[in-house]
Amino acid sequence: MRDQFMSALKESMKAGDKSRIAAIRLVQAAIKDKDIEARGLGKGQATDDEILGLLQKMIKQRQESAAIYRTNARPELAETEESEIAVIQSFMPKQLDEAETKAAIAAAITEIGAAGMKDMGKVIAHLKERFAGQMDFGKASGLVKAALSA
Repeated sequence: MRDQFMSALKESMKAGDKSRIAAIRLVQAAIKDKDIEARGLGKGQATDDEILGLLQKMIKQRQESAAIYRTNARPELAETEESEIAVIQSFMPKQLDEAETKAAIAAAITEIGAAGMKDMGKVIAHLKERFAGQMDFGKASGLVKAALSA
């Protein structure tokens, strides 16, 4: 993934796309911070799964910021956040839609043999292992809860 960011940065620089350049540099800085944090814990560089998690976190932060800007009548700042979201999402794998998410949850429940709410953590961990970067786990946890309580 790191090579993907470097090549995208080079392409954006050649094209003169300043907003895309800025967004890619933000992502690279966040990855570098993650690597530094990992070194402090005695680990190596961040894995692709960790980078995907970081990208999801960055998207969520920008969505929250854009919503705040919109409620405070600052549409120009909200548009900047939304353009950064679009750039970050271009590096993410295809997101599962609701039907695919429900099917993945049902399959995970069957595989694990989850019987009730006490197994919710196991199901979520299984989904995170298999669908990192492809699923919104905030929404998925509600669907898992509904499936296990039914």
